[in-house]
Amino acid sequence: MKILMVCLGNICRSPLAHGIMQHLVEQEGLDWEIDSAGTGDWHVGNQPDKRSIAVAKKYGVDITTQRAQWFQPELFDRYDRILVMDDNNLRDVLALGRNDEDRVKVQLFLSEGIVPDPYYDETQFEPVYNMIEKRCKELLQELRK
Repeated sequence: MKILMVCLGNICRSPLAHGIMQHLVEQEGLDWEIDSAGTGDWHVGNQPDKRSIAVAKKYGVDITTQRAQWFQPELFDRYDRILVMDDNNLRDVLALGRNDEDRVKVQLFLSEGIVPDPYYDETQFEPVYNMIEKRCKELLQELRK
C-alpha cells in the first residue's frame, strides 16, 4: 500500500498525517509507503511547521526528517491512495488528474468533513493532531481488509 497525504503547503496537516500513519504502520510491521505533498509550492524543501513538529513529538512521532514537496501529476503513478485534507485540496488534486484512473485514487482524508488548517491558530494544532490520529487508526483498519 502506498499512501500520499496532501494539504495546502505540506507543512502542517499532511506532515502530521504522514508521520502518524508512518508511525502506526511501523508499529504494525507493515511494508507500506507513506508520504505527503502540498498543492502549493511555497515551502518546497522545508521541514514541517515547528508547531506540527512539537505536537507530533509530544505524542512520540518524529516528523523532523520530512521535507515539503509540491504535488505533481507524476505522483498519481506512485500512490494507491491520495488523501486530501479539505475541499480546496480535493479540487486542486482532481484538476491535475490526467484520467479517471488518477482521479479515483483521490478522496478526502476524513470520511466526513475536512481537517481544518491550524496554521493561523496555534490552539488548533493539538485538536488537529488528535483528529488526524483518530482517522489514521481507522484508515489502517479499513485498508488492511
